[in-house]
Amino acid sequence: MTDRTFTGTVPGTLSGAGPALGVLIPASNEAELIGGCLAALAASRWDDDAPVRVIVVANGCTDRTADAARARTADFAARGWELLVIERRQGGKLAALNAGDARLDAPIRVYLDADVVVEPALLAQLRTVLSCDQPRYASGRVRMTAQSWISRAYARIYRQVPFMTRGVPGCGVFAVNAAGRARWGAFPEVISDDTYVRLQFTPDERIGVPAGYQWPVVEGLRNLINVRRRQDTGVREIATRYPEIMKNEGKPTLTLPQKLKLAARNPISFTIYTAIITSARINKNKNKTWHRGR
Repeated sequence: MTDRTFTGTVPGTLSGAGPALGVLIPASNEAELIGGCLAALAASRWDDDAPVRVIVVANGCTDRTADAARARTADFAARGWELLVIERRQGGKLAALNAGDARLDAPIRVYLDADVVVEPALLAQLRTVLSCDQPRYASGRVRMTAQSWISRAYARIYRQVPFMTRGVPGCGVFAVNAAGRARWGAFPEVISDDTYVRLQFTPDERIGVPAGYQWPVVEGLRNLINVRRRQDTGVREIATRYPEIMKNEGKPTLTLPQKLKLAARNPISFTIYTAIITSARINKNKNKTWHRGR
C-alpha cells in the first residue's frame, strides 16, 4: 500500500512570511479537555515576536469541542498568535492530521494530542533544537498522570522503563523540522501515527528536551489492556506495512536485572504492569474497536 501525496505546503519552501512554528491538534469529542490544552499553549514562554499558528481540527465531534476551542481565540490573539479551528464531519485522526497539515504552513510543526497540557518552556525548547537544516524529530519529557489506583500503579512502572527514560517516545507530543517533515507525504491510515513518525528518524536524529508535558494514562484495567493491545497492534502493523523504517527503532529493552529491581521496589505495581502487558499480548486479536477511557 502506498502513501497518498502530501498536499500541504512543504516545510522549508514557504512563500512569504509564515508562522515560525505551527501546532496541530486533532480533537474528537474533547470539549472538556481542549480548553486546558489551549490555555497551556497560550501561556507558553516565547522570547520574541515570531508568530505561531495553532490549528485545532475538530473531527467527527458530537459535542462542543469546536466551540470550546474558539473560546480561546482571544488568548492567542493577545500574543499575536493565530488560532484556527477546522470542523470536519467525518471522524478519523489521520484524516484530521492531513487536513490540518495542509493549513499549518510552518517550518517547525508540533503535533499535539488534545488531552495534553504542555509546560511553559516546551514550545520554545522544541523550536531551538529543530532550528537546523538537518532532519530532526523532538519531544519533551513525559509526565504521566492518572486518577484510579490501578492506572497510577501501571504508570509508576511504565514511566521507569528504558523506552520512556532513555528514548524520545513522543507519546502525546512530537515535533519535526522542515527537513524532517519532508521524509513522508500524507499521514497514512495507521493505528500508531506517533510510531510511524518516530521511525522516520534514526535514534541520533531524535532529540528530547528538558521541558515536559502532562500526558494522561487511561483509567481502569480494561482500558489499560485495550490501549496496550492497540499499541502493540500498531507496531506490528508498521512492521508489516513499512518494514524499511523498523531499522530506526533502536528501542532499549527492559533487562532481567532491571525487571528484578523494579519488582523489588514496587512489587504490586510491577505485578499489575506485567499482568496488563501479558493480557494484551495473549488476547491480541480481541477488542479491535477503540475508544479512549478516562
